Parts: sequence; C-alpha cells; structure tokens
Amino acid sequence: MTVDQDVRPEENRAAGHDVSTVALVGYATAAVGLFGWFLFGLLVQRQGFVDSVGESAGAGFALLLAVSVVGAFRHNGQ
Repeated sequence: MTVDQDVRPEENRAAGHDVSTVALVGYATAAVGLFGWFLFGLLVQRQGFVDSVGESAGAGFALLLAVSVVGAFRHNGQ
C-alpha cells in the first residue's frame, strides 16, 4: 500500500511554523553550553568519558523539562 502525497490540495495542508531567530540562538547557546559542560567534565575534572556524557545528557534532559514546563504555562495563558 502506498500513500499519495498529493491527495490534499495545497491550500488545505498545514502551514509550517517558522522558528524565530531568538529560539535558534537559544538552541545554539544550549548546545554549546552542553558541549562545554561535557568538555569541562572530561578535561578539567577528569571524570571519564561515560560519566561526562551522562552528566551532560542529564543536564540536557533537565533543560528540556524546564522548556516543556515553561511552554505549558505559556500555552495555557498563566
């Protein structure tokens, strides 16, 4: 079974939302910060590769959780 991509007319398709410049700068800052945190743990603290990856991944998940909570509050208008 195949799916035909041209089934819906062009005007009925959902328009893609553009990402703002502020959001892109925030994403880039977070990525550089997480990579810096990884390098800090690996090179300065000398805690090992796996521990550094785990620590930076945990920080990334905490950042995603914070962004999700803020987005939920903003979406609900509170």
